Amino acid sequence: MKSAGRPERPQPRARRSDAAVEAVPTPLDRRRRRALLASVVVPAAGLAAVLLPRTSGAQGAAPVAPAPAAVWAAPPAAASAATTPAPAPALASAPALAPTRPVFVLNSLDADVSIIDPVTWRVVRRVPTGKEPHHLYLTPDEKSVIVANAGGNTLTFLDPMTGDVQRTLRGIADPYHLRFSPDMKWFVIAANRLNHIDIYRWNPGAEPPLALARRIPAGRVPSHIAIDSRSTVAYVSLQESDELIAIDLASQQPRWTVKVGRTPADVFLTADDRTLLIGLTGDRFVEAWNVSGPVPVLVKRIATGDGAHAFRAKGDRRHVIVSNRVANTLSIIDTQSLTVVSELPGPGGPDCMELMADGRTLLLSSRWAKRLTVIDVPTRQVVRQIEVGRSPHGVWTLDHAPRQ
Repeated sequence: MKSAGRPERPQPRARRSDAAVEAVPTPLDRRRRRALLASVVVPAAGLAAVLLPRTSGAQGAAPVAPAPAAVWAAPPAAASAATTPAPAPALASAPALAPTRPVFVLNSLDADVSIIDPVTWRVVRRVPTGKEPHHLYLTPDEKSVIVANAGGNTLTFLDPMTGDVQRTLRGIADPYHLRFSPDMKWFVIAANRLNHIDIYRWNPGAEPPLALARRIPAGRVPSHIAIDSRSTVAYVSLQESDELIAIDLASQQPRWTVKVGRTPADVFLTADDRTLLIGLTGDRFVEAWNVSGPVPVLVKRIATGDGAHAFRAKGDRRHVIVSNRVANTLSIIDTQSLTVVSELPGPGGPDCMELMADGRTLLLSSRWAKRLTVIDVPTRQVVRQIEVGRSPHGVWTLDHAPRQ
C-alpha cells in the first residue's frame, strides 16, 4: 500500500527461502516500505471520518433486525479456533439478505483471510494463507478460490464453501494479481515487485496444475490484469511506468505498450471488448481507451475522484463501479456514455469490491480502517462495517452478481 499522496504502491517483500526468484532489496524496495508504513497510519483526529462517512439519517437509523442462523458452518476442527466478535452495528436500514456462502476478505498485512458469515455478519474464523495475500480468483471448475500471496511466492487454494485450505503451490514468483482466461486455458500473474508477467498453462488434471509457458519482462510494477472475452489478449497496467501493455496469449508476445496517466492500477474491459477503463490512482480520472483496433486510442478521461483505483461491474453489462482511494468515494460509470451517473460513500480508503447476488449489496474493503464495509447500492447508504485484519485488500464470495 501507499500513502494518500501516492496510493497503491506495492508493499515490501522480504527475502524468503522458498522463493523461486529472490531479489536483493533495492532503493525502490525501501521506498515501498516507507510508503507502506505511511499508508496504514491514520491520524487519531481523523479516525472517525475515516471509519464512517457522513450520511443523512445514518446516525438515527434503526438497527437491522437479527438475521437467522447461517445455513453453512465451519468444519468442526476449526470451530474451537473460530473468532466470533460481536456482530457489527447497523448504520442504515437495508433489506434482509439470504446468501448461503461465506465472504472472504484478504488481510494483506496479517497473512490470512477473514471468513465472514453473510447472514449474521460475524467473522467466523481467520485462516492463515501466506505472506501478503492481495488478490484472489475462482478456478474454472469453481471448486477452489486461489489466493495469491505475493510476499510468500505461493498460491493458496481454499474451498469456496468453507474456507478450508485445500493445497498450497510454492515457487510461484511474486504473485500479486491473477486472472484466468475465459476459455480456461491460460492463467496470468502480474509480478508486482519483479517487473514481469507470467503466463501459465492451466491443466487441472496434471500435477502441478500450472505450467509456465512464458515469462514476459515488463515495465515497472505490473499491477492489474484484464483479459478479453475471446481469450486472445491480456491487458496489464504498469503502475510505476505509467503504461499499459497488451499481450497476445496465443504467442505470449507483447502486441503494444502505450503511455497512460499517472499510477495506473485496476483495468476493466467492457462487455463488447472495445473499451478498456484504467483507474489512475495517482490522479482523479479513469481513462477510457478504444482497444478494438491494432493501435489503442484514448477516448476520454472521466473525472471520478482522487485516487481512482479498483473496478467492480454492476452486473447489468452497462455500469461499473470505481473506488476512489483518496476521495473516500465510489463512482458509478455508464460504460456507454462514459459518464459518472451516481456516487456512493467509500469510507476508510476504499479498495477492492464485490457485489452480492442480490445486485444491491456491495462489499468494500476499507484498506486504511481494517473494515469490510457493506453498502446498499440503491439507497447509497453504508449498512454496516465489520472489523477484519490489517490492510484488507481482496474481497470475494461465491454468491456474487455477474462480472459484467
